[in-house]
Amino acid sequence: MLGFLLRLLPFWVREPLLIAVGSVLGVRIMYLAVRDHDRVAAGLGAVFLVFTAIRVYTVVRALRARRSPSPAASADGAAADAAAQTGAEPRRGPDTPHKDHNAWGQAVAAVAVFGALAAALWVAPHVMPSNDSTPQPASCSGTEHGELPKAYKKTPQPVTGEELCKALNRPDLAKLLGTPEETATTASGTSNTAPLTDGKVAQPEAEARFDTYTVNVSATYNELSIDQYVKLMKFGDEKDIKTLTVLGRPAVFFSDHTMQFQISVGSGGSGGPVEQGPLARTLSVALDRHDRGGYYEITVWSTSGTLPDDSALLDITEKVLPTIRERAVR
Repeated sequence: MLGFLLRLLPFWVREPLLIAVGSVLGVRIMYLAVRDHDRVAAGLGAVFLVFTAIRVYTVVRALRARRSPSPAASADGAAADAAAQTGAEPRRGPDTPHKDHNAWGQAVAAVAVFGALAAALWVAPHVMPSNDSTPQPASCSGTEHGELPKAYKKTPQPVTGEELCKALNRPDLAKLLGTPEETATTASGTSNTAPLTDGKVAQPEAEARFDTYTVNVSATYNELSIDQYVKLMKFGDEKDIKTLTVLGRPAVFFSDHTMQFQISVGSGGSGGPVEQGPLARTLSVALDRHDRGGYYEITVWSTSGTLPDDSALLDITEKVLPTIRERAVR
């Protein structure tokens, strides 16, 4: 149908239109082929460019033919001179082309058709459904929205797991981890209480999981200062302890193993023994500059056991903590 409509167009409308469309499509496809390293697309783009080159050659020949009259046209001119000398009116031959008085109309039509096609190509990507299969980053939409434990009501302005999830699930989190090509597969937040506290200490946390690393951020609202926390670490199994200052607050780096366990859903849901999981690297930062108790913890680990540099964990902390609502001054 499209080919039939194109054949109905005059030569000086059809050919410039084909040249314009072919060149635009050819250049665009070749650009995408180079960007995506797609040989099939490169071949298709080359076909469009060759087709356009052929149309340009056709138009150039037609222009040269119009500028250089043929011998038949010269003979017609001589006959016209002879008729003028005898006073007779020259007789128009059957093959004498009529003068085209609608050249401007054809030019306007060509511009209008090309403009319509260009507008369609410009608008189509915005109105047509996208076929992009690129995985989208996980959102925090699945975060719990139930009633908060009583410990949160007794804590001055504590953050929730949902707030921590939104602060952690940053678009640049994978880049900060050193894996910019990855996207978060899961992101969640919970508003729990700290273990072994009988539900009296609020401890919200959030987690973002990637193919390579998993990042966890938590806030513990207890009376333990970073200085006291470091003293406890020296009696525990923590390794590579290093104190520092982050965002003007006392902080400490340390490493410890995660715990892993298996649950069998086959025979009565029995679970296996708790085992030592991969090594994790944690940065604990005081909730305030005066270290009056409580701390944030940003932890990174991977199933393979590899860990990013401490600088990556520090960059994440300096990006995430300023976006978390600060607690009220006590």
